[in-house]
Amino acid sequence: MKSPRQLIINSLLQAAALLLLLTPVLVLADDASHREQVETLFRLTQMEKKIRESVDSVLQLQLQQYPQLRKNSKALEKFLQKYIGWDAMKQDIAEMYLRTFSEQELEQINAFYITPAGQKVINVVPQLVQQRNQLAMTRLQQNIGELQQMVSPAAEQ
Repeated sequence: MKSPRQLIINSLLQAAALLLLLTPVLVLADDASHREQVETLFRLTQMEKKIRESVDSVLQLQLQQYPQLRKNSKALEKFLQKYIGWDAMKQDIAEMYLRTFSEQELEQINAFYITPAGQKVINVVPQLVQQRNQLAMTRLQQNIGELQQMVSPAAEQ
């Protein structure tokens, strides 16, 4: 017959073993719900579509810069998809979001993006960024003479 002390020790050991066995399940449950928030964010922000558009932009830019690639455009597209397409990048992007945002933060972000204002941000901000970039380029082009004067040999004297 075991002493009361041995029974307590055995009971504590069993509880500790049970806790150790359940901890990974609890962590996985937390990780799964955290990951689900990232997946929700990806859906709300149309991340897959944006990555697809980005890959297409890179492809078009490469074909413009290097017209000789046109005959191999399908191979180039396949290469880009393989390394920077959605299927290639999704897991790494998800990991970046998981490291950067807590589950609670992602819930708050998703709560905003699911609203009409949030959806407008998703759809309009890229256009605003393009307009901002165009404005910056126009201003630089309009004032390039000033830079040329600043860097001319006469300006060094």
